[in-house]
Amino acid sequence: MTVIATAGHVDHGKSSLVQAMCGTDPDRLAEEKRRGMTIELGFAHCTAPDGTVLSFVDVPGHSDFVRTMVSGVSGVDVALLVIDANEGWMPQTQEHLGILRVLGVSHGVVALTKCDKVGANVIESRVEDITRRLSQGPVRWHGIIKTSVVTGDGIPELTVALAALADGVTQRRDELGRPRLFVDRVFTIAGAGTVVTGTLEGSELHRGSEMTVARTGRAVRIRDIQTHGAAVEKGQPGTRCAVNVTGASTADIRR
Repeated sequence: MTVIATAGHVDHGKSSLVQAMCGTDPDRLAEEKRRGMTIELGFAHCTAPDGTVLSFVDVPGHSDFVRTMVSGVSGVDVALLVIDANEGWMPQTQEHLGILRVLGVSHGVVALTKCDKVGANVIESRVEDITRRLSQGPVRWHGIIKTSVVTGDGIPELTVALAALADGVTQRRDELGRPRLFVDRVFTIAGAGTVVTGTLEGSELHRGSEMTVARTGRAVRIRDIQTHGAAVEKGQPGTRCAVNVTGASTADIRR
């Protein structure tokens, strides 16, 4: 399984692209529906033709929600940089690229969206500009895929391109040390208590084991683990996990 974070300017089509690949709308909140923009992290997953499970973290593109974007990108394997073919490179495109570099995301794929709205000459110009801008830096980009959620063009190719990165990323991740959960949500479930979700890195996380909250040093015990809604005995590195913990409240753990 590979965890992929979206990145890019507001309204460039990140959530729509994830929905086209997964069949799940990552925008969960009523306010997001009303405003037509992502303001919190969204989540979805799908299975590529080769059987690779792709787990998406959809982040906000608006400048007001950069902190939320950072929490979503922390610990991910691959970035999906989304750029509107009509608008091209924009301020949040640049800012999100800088965040990807700082957080050590080393691989990515570019999706050029809304290609049905512009001519071939504009698309060619955008590809040249994007290629030039991404030629320097630590992130290795594995192609620019031209897409349209209206016509469906490029969606299968994008899924295949993202899945193609999975094996190499997984091999490097397995060399890391103890388990680390990059928390992006903390909430309470009646009858269960405190639940945290995030991307797991380093090594396996087992039920009954203990972890330490980095900010406070508080020890917590892992009561239950879920991945994509299914209970598991252990979480695997590189997966998104929901972890029910004892020994801490929602006030003790922050993203």
